[in-house]
Amino acid sequence: MTRPKSENITNTVPKVARAERETILGQRGVTVWFTGLSASGKSTVALLVDKHLTERGHCCCILDGDNIRQGLNSDLGFNPEDRNENIRRIGEVSKLFCANGIICLTAFISPYRVDRDHNREIHESGDFIEVHLDCPLDVCEQRDPRGLYAKARSGAISEFTGISAPYEPPLSPELRLRTDRESPDESALRVVDYLANKGYLHCGAAVTAAAV
Repeated sequence: MTRPKSENITNTVPKVARAERETILGQRGVTVWFTGLSASGKSTVALLVDKHLTERGHCCCILDGDNIRQGLNSDLGFNPEDRNENIRRIGEVSKLFCANGIICLTAFISPYRVDRDHNREIHESGDFIEVHLDCPLDVCEQRDPRGLYAKARSGAISEFTGISAPYEPPLSPELRLRTDRESPDESALRVVDYLANKGYLHCGAAVTAAAV
């Protein structure tokens, strides 16, 4: 873990314990990390999960790759170093939401396995769920809603994941969604069912590493 450059800092201890917040919210805080190629359906599925959970009375937040790069990470590009820093920052932000009892849904290509594994390591046991939207490259290219693959193929966009930059799929994700074979809502409901079955959506539920 990277040590902070500043020395004169201390941890702020909240007056409200995490368990108390989770009891009030009726859920356990967790980071649900959606990863996959561009156009695999990450944001679409995350938004639907948010909708389903909110309708059931749960408290969620969404961190989306495009939105985050318009503000918090507007200073970062797409070279490997900036991609590392982009995902590192999001890991730290999602950990803060999680520690406050929020279900944090993150939708990022996050192409490098080491970066995703690092974010899992900085979370408490059971606080990080990796969801791989496993959609073949050719299907993602056929969708290409913003024409990014076409631009990458023509050379107009450099360092584009899946074309001129690598994507390292998860080895053992908690969930693997074949978004080329099921509808976005079917994928979203699988995520909701997973959270419910593992106890994240029940007041004061204890989730152990073994259960996950």
